Amino acid sequence: MDLFSHSWTALRAAVAELSDKDFEQPSGCTGWLVRDLVCHLIIDAQDVLITLVTPAETEPTRTAVTYWDLVEAPTGDDPLDALTVRLAAAYEDPRLLKFHLDDVGSAAGRAAELADPGVRVSTRDQVLTVGDYLSVYVMEWTLHHLDLIARLPDVAGPPAEGLSRSRAMLEEIAGAAFPTSFSDEDALLIGTGRRAPSDAEKAELGELAAKLPLVLG
Repeated sequence: MDLFSHSWTALRAAVAELSDKDFEQPSGCTGWLVRDLVCHLIIDAQDVLITLVTPAETEPTRTAVTYWDLVEAPTGDDPLDALTVRLAAAYEDPRLLKFHLDDVGSAAGRAAELADPGVRVSTRDQVLTVGDYLSVYVMEWTLHHLDLIARLPDVAGPPAEGLSRSRAMLEEIAGAAFPTSFSDEDALLIGTGRRAPSDAEKAELGELAAKLPLVLG
C-alpha cells in the first residue's frame, strides 16, 4: 500500500513539474505524446476509484503477477488508444490536464490509503485482493513514469523501490531473472520492449532474450 502511494505521488509530482512544451514531446508509449500519456493516467486513476468500490464475494482469481496478460506490441492504431489521443487534444491547455490529474489522482491516492488490503475487488472480470490490485498499479505507475521521461531527461524518474518491485514482478512473469549487471530501469525497459537490447545485453540475456519483449496488457 505504501509503495503504491509512493509511486503514484512521485509520478503525479513529475507531471506537475512539466512545462507546456513538455506535453508535446513523444512519450515512451508508441504513438502517444506526453499529453496523451497524462490523459491515460487520468483514466487509470478513475479505474482505481471504480475498482476500490467494486467489492467481490468470490475467491481471488488473479494475483499482482498473474493479473497481467501478454499481448502483442502496440502499434498506436488501437481504437482505445486513438480515443485517448482525441481526449487529450480536447483539453487544449496543459494546465487543464494537470488540474484533472491532480484532482482525480489525489482522490485515487486517498482511496488507496483508506482501503483494506485484504478486501476482494473485481476488475476486468477478475477478482483480486486490494493489496494485489494496488501492487498491479505499482508496476503500471513505474512503467508509465519511465514512459513519461523517455524524452525528458531532466524530469525526475520513478522511485527506486518501485523500480525494484516492478523488476521482481516482471521476472516472475518471465520465469527468469534478468542479468545482475542490468539496472532495474534497463531490465524494465528491455523486458517490456520499450528499448531494444544491445548485442552485448542480448548475449547476457541468454535464453531469456527469446522470450522478450513481454508486452503487458
